Amino acid sequence: MATASSGSRRKRTRRARPRVSVLRVGHRVGRDPRLTTHLALAARALGAERMYLHPADPALAARVAAVVADWGGAFEVVGVDSWKAVVRAAPGPVVHLTMYGLPFERVLPRFARAPDLLVVVGGAKVPADLYRLADANVAVGSQPHSEVAALAIVLDRLLGGPRDAAPPGARLRVRPRAKGKNVEVVRGAR
Repeated sequence: MATASSGSRRKRTRRARPRVSVLRVGHRVGRDPRLTTHLALAARALGAERMYLHPADPALAARVAAVVADWGGAFEVVGVDSWKAVVRAAPGPVVHLTMYGLPFERVLPRFARAPDLLVVVGGAKVPADLYRLADANVAVGSQPHSEVAALAIVLDRLLGGPRDAAPPGARLRVRPRAKGKNVEVVRGAR
């Protein structure tokens, strides 16, 4: 609790976290399933609500839905026909992760208070239009690096890291241990 100048106590207000969606542009069906699955899993674990996938990949979406069914939460993968339509319809700022952008430490504070945010992660060939349509082109570093690592760092800084508690609807959860593994079924799970 914070103390006001009169000595009275007032509750400290917590900054609202933005609702984050991720857009994966340039996914190559059949060639990129592992990388794009890792993007979706990192996005889910670090607090994003959904991942739009262009082009659509129903098999990948089903695999991620199976993870959500076991581990809980409301994350979804939504296949889209037009990445431009998703960018243009975004209810908040659009942040494109690219090693060619401005340092994220300088740019992200501008967007941390937005109620909604779309984070765009490109594939092997990023369309030039994306650089123009984004509100910001943001770099985690200016050296070649993993898209998954960049997304994880940005989501961690924006949303404050993963939650340890099992999300709503979780059937499974990990019991942390110093050695070995312990996955347990959540009580009352279906």
